[in-house]
Amino acid sequence: MENGNLTERQEKLLKNIVEEYIKRVEPISSDFLQKKYYKNICPATIRIEMKKLTDKGYLYQPHTSAGRVPTDKSYRFFVDNLLEKELKYPVDFEINKEKLFKKEDDIFQIIQYLTRFIAKKTRMLTISYLLNEDFLWKEGWEEVLREPEFEKRDYVLSFTEFLERFENHIERYIKELKKDEGINVFIGEENPLPEAEDFSIIFSSYCLIKNEKGIISILGPKRMSYKRNLELINSLIEKLKQENINK
Repeated sequence: MENGNLTERQEKLLKNIVEEYIKRVEPISSDFLQKKYYKNICPATIRIEMKKLTDKGYLYQPHTSAGRVPTDKSYRFFVDNLLEKELKYPVDFEINKEKLFKKEDDIFQIIQYLTRFIAKKTRMLTISYLLNEDFLWKEGWEEVLREPEFEKRDYVLSFTEFLERFENHIERYIKELKKDEGINVFIGEENPLPEAEDFSIIFSSYCLIKNEKGIISILGPKRMSYKRNLELINSLIEKLKQENINK
């Protein structure tokens, strides 16, 4: 994982800024960081480090008097750290195993339950796609529209158009997935589709009962909670693998 030769302090600072921006949805200032995380470091020193991170392309400043906001490069650094270091062990979560693993259940009912479950847990728009059946199901409009970005009408329209392109060209993401099996995260301009710079997608394959292969995807603002969403997807895939092994 490339980190642009960041110091240990800069890595920690960048992680704090991304996490706080995801929660607060506002530029993060050096004063705020000093009071919450770095009581033994003066704000001026933190400002210097933030300026270095800005010069390296990890942060930007909306206007002169504002704090800093993460860039795509910053989110990529954050996500790569999660995938490399922090998703080693699945997290526990409650799921109705009877609905997910019951062999006699209709596969379409299973996929609907699975998609609805993930949408509620992540509070993002979630799409499941069954490769064998060429069947696509989505859930979570109500959840994702609560995100502050969707208060802007133009953002809603852009996301709706992006979603339509995604559904019509999902095979582009499947091709990308084959290059690197596991969980894939497309952040902003990394998306294979055009005009997706404001959105991120978490994308992964899985295998259900009856050897049904599927794709699960979480779509939302770049400011989505990557940690929560990646932990959930990672844990769900592990549960499915274990269930298939034990069948």
